[in-house]
Amino acid sequence: MISLNLGEVAEYVGGSLQAHASPLAQVTGEVRIDSREVQPGDLFVAIHGDTFDGHDFVEQALASGAIGVISAREVGVPHVRVEDTVRALGLLARGVVTQLPELTVVALTGSSGKTSTKDLLAQVLPMLGPTVAPQGSFNNETGLPLTALGVDQQTRFLVAEMGARGIGHIGYLCQITPPKIAIALNVGSAHVGEFGSRAAIAIAKGEIVESLGDDGVAILNEDDELVRSMRSRTQGRVLTFGRSETADVRITDVTLSPQGNPSFTVTADGESARIELPLVGEHHVSNAAAVVAVGVALGASVVQLAAALSQVRALSRWRMEVTTTAGNVTLINDAYNANPESVAAALHALIAISGSKSAELSATRRSFAVLGEMRELGESAQAAHEEIGRLTVELGVEQVVVVGAAAAAIADARSAAGMSEGTRLVDSPQAAVDVLSTMLRSEDVVLVKASRAVGLEAVAAGIAGLAT
Repeated sequence: MISLNLGEVAEYVGGSLQAHASPLAQVTGEVRIDSREVQPGDLFVAIHGDTFDGHDFVEQALASGAIGVISAREVGVPHVRVEDTVRALGLLARGVVTQLPELTVVALTGSSGKTSTKDLLAQVLPMLGPTVAPQGSFNNETGLPLTALGVDQQTRFLVAEMGARGIGHIGYLCQITPPKIAIALNVGSAHVGEFGSRAAIAIAKGEIVESLGDDGVAILNEDDELVRSMRSRTQGRVLTFGRSETADVRITDVTLSPQGNPSFTVTADGESARIELPLVGEHHVSNAAAVVAVGVALGASVVQLAAALSQVRALSRWRMEVTTTAGNVTLINDAYNANPESVAAALHALIAISGSKSAELSATRRSFAVLGEMRELGESAQAAHEEIGRLTVELGVEQVVVVGAAAAAIADARSAAGMSEGTRLVDSPQAAVDVLSTMLRSEDVVLVKASRAVGLEAVAAGIAGLAT
């Protein structure tokens, strides 16, 4: 973070210094919203959340060395008083970003793949200049400004992941970190229960390209009709990616290794290169192509970008993490979140790794999927879960353990297709572990996938602990 004093902080956030706060007191550390993380020289922002109130921990933050506090009420210690601390956090980040004219903000959104693509950008962009990117899924009105406040005078690229749960959310985030490059990955079914339709989701996601000036670049998925139509909503130059023949950055010749690692050829500006991704799942191909498009927009060669992408690794937890247990079971832990598109991608990866379409491999490697509820799908939830159940049958997933009554439609669809013997419905993550403990054997492959709130990471942990 660039060095600021409390007077400058108050100016950026439109607040007033209270309780003898010195305008010259220097913030030499970071901005924190968790008092447990405060270090000497930090600035603490008291956020009022659903289950906590940061104002209750102001004294703890000061005792840990915070130089000051941004507060929405009188707290009896030196502070900057504001009406809304979340808004103040965003204003502070915008003030810092504005002070760095050499900084390029690369913003991205999409119904799925945001965090994986962010992780790719975090590993590729440093070859072009110092880069700051979010940890985990810092993509909302608190996470994004906290990430942005990590930039300094040496930073050349800020990766800004942007999520939305309503119209106007991404527009607000773009005000905090105005992008020079804006990526729209896809418009899927995630959060359709809140938005009402994919068309409404597209309106929200498209705010990211609407924020561009005429000197900006919109990176659009040519294979997604709703994303492709965002071309008319931006003043910036448009660069597309995808498998379509009309894509500016074109994907061809996609293959999967026996370990589920995708390879593909990418072509842009008449230059082609082969990319071998050390990640699991074919869905990463589109994400990687978006990163190539960003690099091309910034002047990098396709060969440079291919070399960088061939060296990446998975950075975020519980996203297609592949490990081998002590009992020689291959575990695919993708329990962080789920929507119909990401579940389908994970199931295809399961089949690729288990070799279920290979008579030689399937004799020894059985495929298991532990699936839970996909949340926030609204009225489409029943049909979406049924479709996933049918997909498991079409792909040949041998054993499916469905966790929770809310996901029962997966089991029902499999039973309707004559797969009752290979289907079990259980009521809890622990019950799933108990069932699997009696079934798994050496060389089996297990996928664990559900929406975050279902808590299937506990199933992954339980499987990892099985001796089999």
